[in-house]
Formats: sequence, structure tokens, C-alpha cells
Amino acid sequence: MAIKLGKLGVWSFIDDMTASEAVAFAQQLEAWGYSALWIPEAVGRDPFSIISYMAANTQKLIFATGIANIYARDPMAMNAIHKTVSELAPERFILGLGVSHAPLVADIRGHEYKKPVTTMRNYLGSMENALYMGSQAKEQAPILLGALRQNMLKLSAEKVNGAHPYFVTPAHTAWARNILGDNAWLCPEQMVLLETDADKARAIARSHIATYNGLENYKNNLKQFGFEETDFEDGGSDKLVDAIVAWGDEGAVRNRVQAHWDAGADHVCIQAIKSEVERGPDLALLALLAPANNVV
Repeated sequence: MAIKLGKLGVWSFIDDMTASEAVAFAQQLEAWGYSALWIPEAVGRDPFSIISYMAANTQKLIFATGIANIYARDPMAMNAIHKTVSELAPERFILGLGVSHAPLVADIRGHEYKKPVTTMRNYLGSMENALYMGSQAKEQAPILLGALRQNMLKLSAEKVNGAHPYFVTPAHTAWARNILGDNAWLCPEQMVLLETDADKARAIARSHIATYNGLENYKNNLKQFGFEETDFEDGGSDKLVDAIVAWGDEGAVRNRVQAHWDAGADHVCIQAIKSEVERGPDLALLALLAPANNVV
């Protein structure tokens, strides 16, 4: 792959930002030396439109979807998007795809949520065979899957370029690397919080993991690594909170990122959270961890 993905990126919601604010945020990340900005798709902006706009207003930052919901577009539409944004942002785009979660797919979008691995396999096959008659980039952007468990990880190595696990631990990263093999990309997300008071840190962390804490895909994955049903109750046990959110001083946060690298991650995308009520990124923490200012 021609794309050169560095070791450290940022995962962030940008739906609360105006378009100009999102561009300014991307420009700041680029100046700080982060290699990529990962953005989710849920109930906000179309990710590909804002990615194209941000890419046109930056020089080298890579943009990735973490993840784009396959239930939002049929395979032909997604194939066209993949090829179009590959051309608009050459060597600066990663298409992250995922099956999302049953409540988002069935309750909000009104689709039938089907078996994840079979659905994704069929979707990728249809993308590959989809008719496309537009101009194409010289190099197509890599595709990663939002993979957590064994079969989806295997599909990530077999059919695309790797995996982007979310809501995981370094232990999962080590396990995933073993399944993926040496050649596939492994790009886990890691929540980080600059707060040394344990009670305050855990309260902030619980507010940010609340949405994910009740989703079966994440729960079933973490149960493979020693967590039990009781760990997901009452906002999450201290054990769960501490495993998912790297809180503490700068050293503690850096150590968690390093743990993912040591476990086999090619790239870690940090989600810098800052309070119980604010969803946007902690710019002060991102500045502190900026590769341009530090040896990470």
C-alpha cells in the first residue's frame, strides 16, 4: 500500500463542530504531527463529505472512518464512495467498515440486523463486483473492518487490509495480532483521560463508556478477557473502567498507548476525553501527547 500510516492518530467525534471548526481541528492535528484522524458514523454527518472537505484543506493528514456503517449504503454506493474519496484524497484515506450494532441498525435505521460475519463477507463481495464507470485513483484506499472477535478478525486479514477494533484492551490487541498474522494492519482505539483523582477519573470515564457498555458486541468480546456480566452493571466496574479508559498522569496515558504497540498494534488512535458532559476532544491532552512535540 502506498499510504504511510504512522504510529499515532486521533479518534474523535466532530459532529458538534461546524465544518470550519472541523477543518481547524484537522489542521491542528496535522501541525501536531498526528498521522491520522478517525471519525465515527452514527446519527450525525455523512463522514465522507466532511472527510473530503477536510482533506482539501490539509496537506498530509490521513482521514479514516471508524467506522462507516454498512447498513447505511448498499455495496454499489459504498464502492463508488471508496473509489471517489480515494481519488479526492490520494494516499490520505482509509475506509473503515463495520456492521455497527443491533439497536442502531434495527431501532434507528429500521433494517434487519443479520449475522455480522456473513453479512460483512457478502457485502465485501458485492462491493468487489459492483459496477463503477467513473474515474479512478491510481491507488485505492485501504479498507479496514471494525473487528472484535475471531471470525471478523480473520475476515479482516483475508479480504481487506486489516482491523480497527474499538473499546478494547492491550490484551485484545495481542490476541488480535495473533489472529491477523504479520501483514494485516491492526489499529485499535484507546480512550485517554488526563485525570489523576481516581473517583473523578472513573466518573468521567463512566459517562463516556455508557453508550458502549450496554452493547452486546462489546460485552461479548470483553467476556473473552476475564470480564463478567456484573462488570457491565451500574455504569461499569472499576476493573472495566480502568481497562477501557487510560486515566492518570501523562506517563500513565503514554504507558497504555505503548502497551498496545508492544502487543502488536501498527497504529493506535487515541480518543482524548475531558469531562462528564463534553463530547469533544481534550485539545490540551492532544497537545501534550503530540508527536511533533514529543518522542512517543
